[in-house]
Amino acid sequence: MADPQSNARLRADVGTPTSGVIHVRTRLTADFTVISNALAQRRGSAVTIGVAVYILSLPTGTPVSIAALCAHFTEGEILISRALRELEAAGYLERRRERLPTGQIRTRTYFYDVPDGPPEPPAPRGPRKRPATAPATAVPEAPQPVDTEPVPSLADADPQVLAVLTALRRVDPRIVLSVQEAARLAPDVSRWLAAGLGTVQIVKLLTEGLPDHFLTRPAGILAYRLRETPLPAPPLAPTHRDERPAVLPLQTCDGCDKAFRAPEPGRCRSCRSESRLHAAC
Repeated sequence: MADPQSNARLRADVGTPTSGVIHVRTRLTADFTVISNALAQRRGSAVTIGVAVYILSLPTGTPVSIAALCAHFTEGEILISRALRELEAAGYLERRRERLPTGQIRTRTYFYDVPDGPPEPPAPRGPRKRPATAPATAVPEAPQPVDTEPVPSLADADPQVLAVLTALRRVDPRIVLSVQEAARLAPDVSRWLAAGLGTVQIVKLLTEGLPDHFLTRPAGILAYRLRETPLPAPPLAPTHRDERPAVLPLQTCDGCDKAFRAPEPGRCRSCRSESRLHAAC
């Protein structure tokens, strides 16, 4: 038989240190999660470690989207998404985009308790040795070209795009966008409109579930949602049908000379009915 185990707390050893943490451990037999020290003692953001530990403690199949995590944690959308990106870069988290038979895009999330091939840390660089050269006269260096990003413009933006960006502040007064920020968001809004989403639907998707306090500019949250939200499947092409039904030609009734439509000459419906009544008598 197995040795009996007790849930009583273990006393600290006699030789406990005089400073630092002193652990008072309880032997757990249920409702616990095994976490590697590499993850628990990972240097960096405490939010990243907290998100990782929380995901590891969840049953398989539990939603771990940004919205679901924000509903559990007090941190906002920016910090949660940043933590997921750090875990993905470290090899703990993997997100795969899969297309369903209906054409919709679904993101499947895989979480590893041991990193799946984490990137190797860069090798430390030693001090650079300068070769011994004869003193020379100083030559001024030519100025290096600076890569400047062109400032976007809203001059050629679609009026529907401008309507979406303008409506955002009416729904949530905190969403204040500069001209440059609105111009950077315009191409993604155009992509959503081309996918079949209406103006009201786009505004609702961008403003629903925003955090109570913005830790950064709201344009960053909008850009993330425009980039990461799966677009609906394009509507199926309608089957080919004749625009108008075939029109039958006009015929003259042989019995009453009335005009009626039929593929061939003959009697109209009234005359045919009258003939059947006489035949029955």
